[in-house]
Amino acid sequence: MKIATWNVNSVRARAPHLVAWLKQASPDVALLQELKCVDAEFPAMEIETLGYNIATHGQKTYNGVAILAKGPIEDVVRGLPGDPSDEQSRYIEATVGTVRVASIYLPNGNPQPGPKFDYKLAWMTRLADHARGLLALEMPVVLGGDYNVCPTGADVWDEKAMAGDALVQPQSRAAWRTLVHQGWTDALRQRHPNARMFTYWDYFRDRFTHDHGLRIDHLLLSPQAADRLEDAGVDRTPRGWEKPSDHTPAFVEIRAA
Repeated sequence: MKIATWNVNSVRARAPHLVAWLKQASPDVALLQELKCVDAEFPAMEIETLGYNIATHGQKTYNGVAILAKGPIEDVVRGLPGDPSDEQSRYIEATVGTVRVASIYLPNGNPQPGPKFDYKLAWMTRLADHARGLLALEMPVVLGGDYNVCPTGADVWDEKAMAGDALVQPQSRAAWRTLVHQGWTDALRQRHPNARMFTYWDYFRDRFTHDHGLRIDHLLLSPQAADRLEDAGVDRTPRGWEKPSDHTPAFVEIRAA
C-alpha cells in the first residue's frame, strides 16, 4: 500500500496538478492539507473519475484536510479531539482497509512568541494525547501531513536563517520528540537517515532552484506499520511544475497484511 501526503496549498488552484500527480504516482491513499475551501467546493468530480473515494474536512479560505483512497474510507473522525472550541479544520482520520490514517495540518505558530505559537504548542499536546490512544489500538497507523516542524538541523537548509521561526524553536522540537518517542517511526528518516531531504521550498527568492528547503511534511508509523515499511521518499517533481504548491508529496510503501 502506497500512502502519500501533500500540502496542496489550495486544492482548487492546484486541481490540475493534483489530478496529474494522482495519475502519475497512483497512491492507494493520499492525505491532503491546506485545501482552502469548504467541503462543497472540493473538486470531487475530477478526483472520483480517477477511482478515488473522498473524505474532507474543509474550511473557507484557510486550512482544510482530506483523505483520498482507492478503497472504502470508514470510521471518519473530523477534528482533533481535546478542544471543542477549536474551529480550525486541521485534522481528519479514517480507516482504509486494515490501516488507520490521519491527515494533519499542524499550526505554523508564527510569529513567535505570541498567541499563534501558544496555539501551536497546545495543538501538539492534543495531538500527542490522541496519538497515544491510536497506538493502543495495536494496528497499523500512519499519521501523515504538514507538521510545520523541522525536527533537527538536518531538516533545514540554513539554521541561522531560520533561527527565529516557530518551525525550529526548541519548544516545537521538544513537542515533536514527545510525540515520536511514544513509539512512532519517522518513515523518511528510517529509510534515509543521513539524506538531505526537503518537502517545502518557499516561493521567496527562488528557494527551490537553490534547494533552500525544509523538511516539514512527515509520515509517522505505528510499530505495526513500521514493521511492514518497504520504502519511503519525497517526490520532488510536482514542485517543479508551473505555479506549483510550495510543498511536494512525501510517501511511504507498506506491505499488505
